[in-house]
Amino acid sequence: MSGKRLFEAGELVTTYTGQAGIIIPEAALPTIRAGTREGKRPGYYFAPGCCHRPDYVTQVPVLFEDGTYDVMRAMTIRKAPQLSEEKRAFLRQRIRERTGEDEGG
Repeated sequence: MSGKRLFEAGELVTTYTGQAGIIIPEAALPTIRAGTREGKRPGYYFAPGCCHRPDYVTQVPVLFEDGTYDVMRAMTIRKAPQLSEEKRAFLRQRIRERTGEDEGG
């Protein structure tokens, strides 16, 4: 799945409703899917009879600060480099909790 991507793993984003989240790395996605519930917030990727196949161009997996995840449509999220350092640390900690990793972010 290498190629041009709109979003990279670990990037901070917000939805058009203002909810902050962090892009889920490909390697962590199966673990997060298994132990985290979908938030089904406005703008999540939904197609009847079709499964999620995140390509980080049109379908982007995001873990949100409320502890839920969604595969979002790329047009419904935007990069959020202006998030506070506390929120950044909180979101990175969420990823580590969900994946069991103990690395710095």
